[in-house]
Amino acid sequence: MKISDIVAGMSNVSVEAKVVEIPESRDVQTRYGPRTVADATLEDETGQISISLWEKQINSVAVGDRVRVVGAYVTKFRDKLQLNIPKSGRLEVLK
Repeated sequence: MKISDIVAGMSNVSVEAKVVEIPESRDVQTRYGPRTVADATLEDETGQISISLWEKQINSVAVGDRVRVVGAYVTKFRDKLQLNIPKSGRLEVLK
């Protein structure tokens, strides 16, 4: 799937894209306790989308990596589309 085809409310989304930005992570309070999150930006030839990276995912990718996101769902946060990876989904760095 291409980023331009993604709309809010979709689930089981798979996309391949390049990581173009990973801002500083921040600590947030969740219903599961304190966790660390970073909102990275993915880009393909059709556009950009934000993706929430949690805990170990943050250091598993770097700017410039090509990644495959599998099984994600789409929400809207601060008027921007955002990919979220549930426990059943995965984030893979492509060689």
